[in-house]
Formats: sequence, C-alpha cells, structure tokens
Amino acid sequence: MPFGAFIRKQREEKNIQMNEFARQLEISPAYWSRIERDMEKPPKDELIRKAAEILGIDPDDAFVEASRLPPDMREDVGNVVRMYRREATEKK
Repeated sequence: MPFGAFIRKQREEKNIQMNEFARQLEISPAYWSRIERDMEKPPKDELIRKAAEILGIDPDDAFVEASRLPPDMREDVGNVVRMYRREATEKK
C-alpha cells in the first residue's frame, strides 16, 4: 500500500479530520492532502515519526510504508551490506 493511502487509512480509523491532523503536524492541509493522495513523496523522517506518534502506530511501520529504513537501523543495515560485499569479493 502506498504511504499516503496507509496514513490516510490510519487517520480515518482514528476519526481524525485531515485539517486537524495537518494542524497537529504543523504543516498546511493542502500539502498533507497531496501526501495522502500520493501526489507527493513521503515527507521527511521527522514528519513521518510525528505522524506515527499522533496516530499511535509504530514508527517502523510508517517508515516501511514509506519505503525507508527506520533511521536508527540505517547504519546497522549499511554495515551488514558492506560486510556481505566484502566477504563476497574475498571469496571470488
């Protein structure tokens, strides 16, 4: 499910109006509407985390729906990828 549709579904299940949600996020309703309609890319990490907090959902789920790794996992995943590539190169 695209990020915007995921967040919209969560917001509607919590009966939060879009204008109120945008106000809590401290952004314009027009911008948030474009995100929910997938006319904009998912927002910056800080906004994803804040949206998840307001909706009471796990931020990791929101990051996955935005096709991103949660920020606290990025370095670890990068290290694993580098280690894997190093080992694959050494075995050649």
